Amino acid sequence: MATPQNAIQSFRLHDTDTGSPQVQIALLTERISQVSSHYQSHRKDFSARQGLLKMVGQRRRLLDYVKRHNEDAYRRLLERLNLRK
Repeated sequence: MATPQNAIQSFRLHDTDTGSPQVQIALLTERISQVSSHYQSHRKDFSARQGLLKMVGQRRRLLDYVKRHNEDAYRRLLERLNLRK
């Protein structure tokens, strides 16, 4: 996933889906990897760290929501995004 459009295309549930939890999690995962690589090279960037922690927390809450409502979708999502849980 290089762009947000690719993430939306591959994780959407129907043609006009841009805001389902699965799409939001995919977008957050992509953004987390970008900010994480930035933070690796700029260790003293406190605002990047704060943003990174905030995004990780948001993704965790969305994953918990998906797990509560659809366990199969949760497992598929973890597998497709290579997240461990």
